[in-house]
Amino acid sequence: MRIAISGTYSSGKTLTSYALAHYVGIPRTRARTMRELLPEAVPGKTLEQCTAAELVQLIVRRHVDRAVHESRFEGPFISDGSSLQEWIYGSVRVIVGINPNESVHLGAFESVERTPEIRVFEEVMEQLGIAFKQHVKQTYDVFVHLPNELALAADGHRPVNERFRSMADERLLEVAAELGIPAHVVGGSVAERLVRIAGLLDLPVQMPPHEAIARAEAEYQALDMRTESDRASVIVR
Repeated sequence: MRIAISGTYSSGKTLTSYALAHYVGIPRTRARTMRELLPEAVPGKTLEQCTAAELVQLIVRRHVDRAVHESRFEGPFISDGSSLQEWIYGSVRVIVGINPNESVHLGAFESVERTPEIRVFEEVMEQLGIAFKQHVKQTYDVFVHLPNELALAADGHRPVNERFRSMADERLLEVAAELGIPAHVVGGSVAERLVRIAGLLDLPVQMPPHEAIARAEAEYQALDMRTESDRASVIVR
């Protein structure tokens, strides 16, 4: 079974996918984050400063990185996210702007000005959506979707807000249904998520939840969580 842990920013995908891999004994795969990709893709910029064209480059880079890692598995795997996220994060920006934090003053049904840049960006995202959806349909058997139960992390590298996050969350479930991929919404603590996921998907348990979570937390702490500027300064030196 090929499982995608779905959800938007700060929904707990990474820790849950790490813990689930230990809990049920299925290997995990992931793509590098935008934060990890920025220094080599757009040196010297934060995600907030990227143009529409630069954002397209980042979306494609992350999709390719994800597809390459997934291709190494012939059997089951657990993916931290999916290529739907990259595409949806881009397509929602057609409504809220390339930097969503600049449009927080807009109402629920308002969108940013349709500038020439936004129009071209929209056309590009529509075409990328065709390829990304095909990849996702061919790659995953099931989605486990984590709802927005946690506050958006204030770590300085997420040019998003609650409106953006809610729109992306709804769109993820809509597209999963469109593609005919089962999507189970699973909330609660990490331990509660693990138990429920294993039960829903009839997966064999390999260890107690607390042990799987402890291993996942150790792996998570080892991730490089430096800011974009800190990463870039290391690359320059």
